[in-house]
Order: sequence, then structure tokens, then C-alpha cells
Amino acid sequence: MVSELSRIISGSRRIVFFGGAGVSTESGIPDFRSGDGLYNRSTGTRYAPEQVLSHSFFVRHTAEFYDYYRDHLLYPAALPNPAHLALARLEQEGRLTAVVTQNIDGLHQAAGSRTVLELHGSVHRNNCVRCGRGYGLDAILGSNGVPTCECGGVIKPDVVLYEEALDPAVMDAAVQHLSRADTLIVGGTSLVVYPAAGLVHAFGGDQLVLINKEATGYDHLATLVIHEPIGETLGAAVPA
Repeated sequence: MVSELSRIISGSRRIVFFGGAGVSTESGIPDFRSGDGLYNRSTGTRYAPEQVLSHSFFVRHTAEFYDYYRDHLLYPAALPNPAHLALARLEQEGRLTAVVTQNIDGLHQAAGSRTVLELHGSVHRNNCVRCGRGYGLDAILGSNGVPTCECGGVIKPDVVLYEEALDPAVMDAAVQHLSRADTLIVGGTSLVVYPAAGLVHAFGGDQLVLINKEATGYDHLATLVIHEPIGETLGAAVPA
């Protein structure tokens, strides 16, 4: 499997990588839908995780939102794993044109990737809802309760919550990269979260590779399917 992936990569000139939460699990960040993922864990409240991570909950219960957000979605000590590093090497070699990610952890950039399209935003960007002033992750980690701006406004993470739309500019850029790619590598995602998962249909190239521990609804369309950890797989296929 790894040798076939290496062959596909070697013969490609315009690779796009589309990844989900499974890309970061080998960095110690839990995913959402697996057996021990966030959505199968108690929030410590009477609310389900999907409720806590919604726009309306953020507006109505901001302090409770931040209690959960800090405890379950922020991993400042996490480091890039072999998957992140392999993708950065492919970009440096000129083979990979973009990383399209559903993750909000910033680990692709930490690994050295430059063209990263963050469909669901980033924990490293935060903005005052009143004046728009930007803040880094330290503003959230270094505060208690609800973080506030110097103007007195509430600071909100630049992450896409339930009930919020994806940034159309990011989506358009992802479609453009996918439409020009000769190879699409999809990894660490079950491809069930829309509209992000629908981006696969924008790919018009020849080689579709799916790397995910569990089967997906797109496996039958793929050139190559690998049901192994993505860090281990990409790390072996793209050696340093």
C-alpha cells in the first residue's frame, strides 16, 4: 500500500491534500466522531457537545462555551506529526499545491506548510465582536471566564461553529485548487461533514487516494484506499 502511494505521489505534479480531524490524532488531539472522540464524551453539563459548539450557545452561554472550549479544543503543546511534516515536504518539493483542512489547530503551518486553506477557521485567530480587533491564542489561554477586548467587547474565536457558514472565499479557493489537481489525497476524515465533504466532487484529476482508519462512503471511487493511521502512512511514503 505504501509503495503504491509513493508511486502515485512520484508521478504527480499538482497534489491537493484534504484532511480532517484524524490527521491530528497522532499529535494527541482527539477527533470528534470516533469511539473516544469529543462527541462521545460528556461535556460536564446538560448540553451535548454539538449544542455547546453552536453560535447560539456562544451568544447565550458565553462563559460555559469558553469552559468547554478551553478544556476540549485547545492543545497548545501539540506538535506536528509525520503526516503534517510529510505534506510540508511535498509542498517544498513543488508537488503539493494546497492543504485543505477541516482542522483548527494550526499544525500544518507549524510543520512548514504555506498554502493552507482552513475551512473551519483557526484557534490562533480571535476577534472582538464589537471593534474587530484581532488577538492570538494567548489571549484565550491567559484569560479566565469570558475573554474581553480593551474596548469591553467579547472576544470570539475565528472558528466556524454550528449554525455558522463557511467562509465563501476559502471554499472558492479550495474548489480552484481541487479543479486543477491531478491527484487528491484525502486523509483523516470520514467525509460526512458537509459542505466541506462535498469539495471532493470538485476534483477532476486522475488519482484519488483515501487514507482513513475507517471506511468512507467514497472508498469505491478511489484509486487507492489505505485503512491505516495517516501519520504512519504518509511518513513512510514521503521520507525525510
